[in-house]
Amino acid sequence: MDLYPAIDLRGGQCVRLTQGDFARETVYGDDPVSQARVFTDAGAPWIHVVDLDAARTGEPVNRPVIAAVVAAVSTPIQTGGGVRDDASADELLGAGVARVVVGTAALDDPSWARALAARHPGRVVLGLDVRGDEVAVRGWAEGSGRTLLDVATEMDDAGFAAYVVTQINVDGVGTGPDLDTYERLLTEVETDVVASGGVGTPEHLRDLAALEAGNRVLAGAIVGRALYDGALSIDTALAAAGTA
Repeated sequence: MDLYPAIDLRGGQCVRLTQGDFARETVYGDDPVSQARVFTDAGAPWIHVVDLDAARTGEPVNRPVIAAVVAAVSTPIQTGGGVRDDASADELLGAGVARVVVGTAALDDPSWARALAARHPGRVVLGLDVRGDEVAVRGWAEGSGRTLLDVATEMDDAGFAAYVVTQINVDGVGTGPDLDTYERLLTEVETDVVASGGVGTPEHLRDLAALEAGNRVLAGAIVGRALYDGALSIDTALAAAGTA
């Protein structure tokens, strides 16, 4: 299972939110490029970068920072937040991002998301952020009225490189990932699944790496806060995920 250490950007700084709440933000540093180099030097196979400002407002204020991260490291960058039209996706991919994550816009206009995935094979990821069972949109601020399995099965033939599935209720808490949701999803869809939310210990990562359902396993796991608050070192996380 690939480990995706996360860099969440707000106002150009590395931050983490607790359960997606912008009022519960912790700032961990003002140099995302240096942080990316730490992950690259440790051997991370991916780095997951989120533009929280763009996710909330649609304004890509951190795009120059993302471009700087891409230019500074050799590790492939997966990035999302506010990718709601062709121009945004094309700009990021043109800057060297390996994969873009679409979320809100894909729920608003599934045909557009399908066309984007077809135009950039292997480079478009569908982000499904769920609160309980409901997919959330607009920076986790609103519910979509649709369930995870409904959306995931409907879009399973669209050719997305992966689904990034974040359980908001445990995101940034470190109490453990939502294994039941991922197990259920693996049995229902063929698209690769990357888990996000709840990882706080090496055991949590080992549980995700060991999860198997329908002869399928998770393609990856995203880890954020635990790497920043000292609960996990990047080396320990890579080993627990089976990456290193």
